[in-house]
Amino acid sequence: MRALAAALALALPAAAHGQAAAAPPQRPVLGLDEAVRTALEHQPQLRQAQASRDAASARAESARAPLLPQLRGEASYDWSTSNAAARGAIPATGTSWGRSESVGASGTLSQILFDAAQLQRYRAALAATDALAASERAAALQVAAGARAAFFAARAARDLVAVARETLGNEEAHLRQVQAFVEVGTRPEIDLAQVRATRANAEVQLIQSENGYDTARAQLAQAMGVERATDFDVGDDVLPPVPGEDEPLEPLFAEAVAARPELASFREQERAQALTRSAAQAGYLPTVGAQTGIAAQGSSWPAAVPNWSTTVTLGWSIFQGGATRAAAKESEANLSALRAQADQLRQQIRLEVEQARLGVRAARATLVAAGEAAAAARDRLRLAEGRYRAGAGSIIELGDAQVAAASAAAQRVRSEYDLAASRALLLRALGRP
Repeated sequence: MRALAAALALALPAAAHGQAAAAPPQRPVLGLDEAVRTALEHQPQLRQAQASRDAASARAESARAPLLPQLRGEASYDWSTSNAAARGAIPATGTSWGRSESVGASGTLSQILFDAAQLQRYRAALAATDALAASERAAALQVAAGARAAFFAARAARDLVAVARETLGNEEAHLRQVQAFVEVGTRPEIDLAQVRATRANAEVQLIQSENGYDTARAQLAQAMGVERATDFDVGDDVLPPVPGEDEPLEPLFAEAVAARPELASFREQERAQALTRSAAQAGYLPTVGAQTGIAAQGSSWPAAVPNWSTTVTLGWSIFQGGATRAAAKESEANLSALRAQADQLRQQIRLEVEQARLGVRAARATLVAAGEAAAAARDRLRLAEGRYRAGAGSIIELGDAQVAAASAAAQRVRSEYDLAASRALLLRALGRP
């Protein structure tokens, strides 16, 4: 019987690679494109940017309103008595309660003929709307980048669950094998205690990995801007090589400067501030307006007498206590601040492009090395398992080989994530959707 047990132990698949205890139930699979599309449709951050753009558009319409023709109509009816007090008599005497009535109606059409300040304010409002439209595009890029990052983080967490499940399966196979060896007396009981502890640690690692996967899916749902349970799995989508990722910094930086909507937003903000300065300086200029209207007045509608009038006005603020000059100086200072912020953003974009480009290069090299390390660790585990079955190796050697294999597999998963994340950052830095 002992010989039979030993033979069975030798026949056990001590390294049941990829064989998990129990496969999880099938769940809907979420792809990368669907995650990004959902984020662009539901992310509150993007809706907020759209609302800000719409509010700016409404402010531009309000700034245009004074430049358009203004039509006003008015009607009146007056009824009053004409009692009078006798001179020196209090209270009044001789009240007759006589009354008088009058009716009137008028219509007035007015138009500003020249108001440089109001015209420049309207143009500044349009530029501010364009700036917020560019900010909306920037928000869309940020939302897409956030969804990609969350997706690949969830995928890495899923793959770490697979590594932990495979490790647990291997440890359970080792436990069955060592238990058979101990029962036939070819191995000491300390080996069984060692493998039981290792198996328990593998189970803990699997539980933690599954919890990390659940957390990563919850974070992905938040990045997509939806409220849903984590009853889904992420797909095997990858980011292909980014066109130009091997190019030097300068052409990539030039592309980013031309494409990044944040810089476009700053350009529109500068234009709006320059127009605001022009509007302030236009306070030195006169304004010209015209007004025409028709009115009818009388004691009753049949007796109302019509009249027509036309007025042209010229207004000129000769001196405002220095308010115009102060407003122009403030606008000039704000314009200088915007230009400084734009320069700072250019420097930040250059750094982002350089970091992302170098990150892609390092991640590709690391992934190759991690693949070689994982293959070597699997060979080491296979050899350690063979040595242990043959009685030439120890349980410590087998345990170290298993830990090394699991660590190498996890490092490969992290390297794959680093490459995908670096490419996602490069897309974002270049302003590509």
